[in-house]
Amino acid sequence: MSRQDDRTPDQLRPITITRQWLAHAEGSVLVEFGGTKVLCAATVQDSVPRWRRGSGEGWVTAEYAMLPRATNTRNDRESVRGKIGGRTHEISRLIGRSLRQCVDYKALGENSILLDCDVLQADGGTRTAAITGAYVALADAVAWMRARKMCARDPLIRSVAAVSVGVVNGVPMLDLCYTEDVAADTDMNVVMTGEGLFVETQSTAEREPFDRDMHNQLLDLATAGCAELTLIQREALSA
Repeated sequence: MSRQDDRTPDQLRPITITRQWLAHAEGSVLVEFGGTKVLCAATVQDSVPRWRRGSGEGWVTAEYAMLPRATNTRNDRESVRGKIGGRTHEISRLIGRSLRQCVDYKALGENSILLDCDVLQADGGTRTAAITGAYVALADAVAWMRARKMCARDPLIRSVAAVSVGVVNGVPMLDLCYTEDVAADTDMNVVMTGEGLFVETQSTAEREPFDRDMHNQLLDLATAGCAELTLIQREALSA
């Protein structure tokens, strides 16, 4: 089945990862999944949250936000509204959980890495693009710390990447753009390690329930997509 951008159902959108996009952040990446563009910035702090002090362990956390004109209509800034939305909280927690799988807290020492993921332009899959790009920003921030001997050993123990999959007009598809996402009968976001292990899956029957066979087909698509994203991450970090 042909898609609006002429991709096959099992094909990712064009993926671009541009490192060192910001001058001041210890790690920064502009990640592009087709029309979706997310700026991921990693900040290193030589401290940890109060509840973590004295443990000898570090911390990794994330915040997600969307610029007012990231979408086809303007949305008010949540800071102006005075309340962070539930979707923003949920995605921030997802990114944080995913990236914490990459780090040995003891090796990190009592340091924190904060990952800010700001959506500049949204065309579906913003949370999965944010996770994929944030890992590269995290890796650069860890390299910055190691160059300054802030870590006793390498705290980066694995990579993570994420991709969306879904069922559109009865066809399982990889890496949905916005028009596919809103038309999907089933929508799933999958986070995986570079070794092919699952970190998190979020699957929802938007219109029609799905069976085990379809669930497995979607997981197979996501597994192949995340493996390809892992290679793209490695190529970006070796450049």
